[in-house]
Amino acid sequence: MGLVMNQRQRHTALLPVHAASNPRNFIVRRRPRLAELNDHPELDFADYERRLVSLQGVLQLIQQAYLGTPERALIVLEGWDTAGKGGIVRRLGWALDPRSFKVHPVAAPDEHERAEHYLQRFWRHLPEKGQIVAFDRSWYGRVLVERVEGLATKTEWRRAYHEINEFERMLVDSGVRVLKLFLHITSDEQARRFRDRLINPVKRWKLSYEDFRNRDHRPDYVTAIEDMMEETATKLAPWYLIPANNKPFSRIAAFRILVDRLGSGVPLEPRSISPELFKQAKRILGLSASDIRRATKAANRKIRKHGADIEPPV
Repeated sequence: MGLVMNQRQRHTALLPVHAASNPRNFIVRRRPRLAELNDHPELDFADYERRLVSLQGVLQLIQQAYLGTPERALIVLEGWDTAGKGGIVRRLGWALDPRSFKVHPVAAPDEHERAEHYLQRFWRHLPEKGQIVAFDRSWYGRVLVERVEGLATKTEWRRAYHEINEFERMLVDSGVRVLKLFLHITSDEQARRFRDRLINPVKRWKLSYEDFRNRDHRPDYVTAIEDMMEETATKLAPWYLIPANNKPFSRIAAFRILVDRLGSGVPLEPRSISPELFKQAKRILGLSASDIRRATKAANRKIRKHGADIEPPV
């Protein structure tokens, strides 16, 4: 874990954590076998809510630390239909300022985009300096849905592994933090969530014919997902494979990964006030140096509070 903390903050951070959601547990280091991923930990809802609020607080601090700096990050969310990608996006949106946090839901390319190289439509949405950008589905559609549905030839989707690795390498080399999450749910859990969406009128809009068609091709998708991770889980841009049958657990796991990767090496302490700004604040607002110190101490207490669920730097 790479959050920059002082010694007092380090001691606070040594509180117990949910060991199963340690980010290191989810890094893909070799070809995964989805059929063997049967361990789906559960998390008590009250514990989940407490941890979520704490992690959202840390992400707020990270976002603020990015502002006015070259730091920028790209979050790639992939996973099975109904796996919970939208839930993670919503909870990110609740926490982060939309002026520097952007979400791009990726649908099928339109006629104009189909005439371009498949990566071209993503370039215009890459993060600018100080921004965090999330893609709800991504360029990995070339080696997943386009492969399985026959929308790309074998030559095209096989070539895409190298193209994607080079694309992500260029992003990382230019200073973008690339974070890739895949949410995995079992076939039985997906069927249960489909039934819930069909029965629940509030959720029915989420269900489409394509969802059932994709389910019919689940064995083909399993092979495509395993191939994708084997070919594109690089040291610069690794995959994180999260068991997501239990939504509270998968959300906390995802947020811990986000904090770990996005906050690595980022100082969260309040920035110092420039002498010119302080002079004007003292003149116009009547603030004194002691007022500033008290406010800074309060901000540091907030950092320590939100750091309670985060592992100390190693």
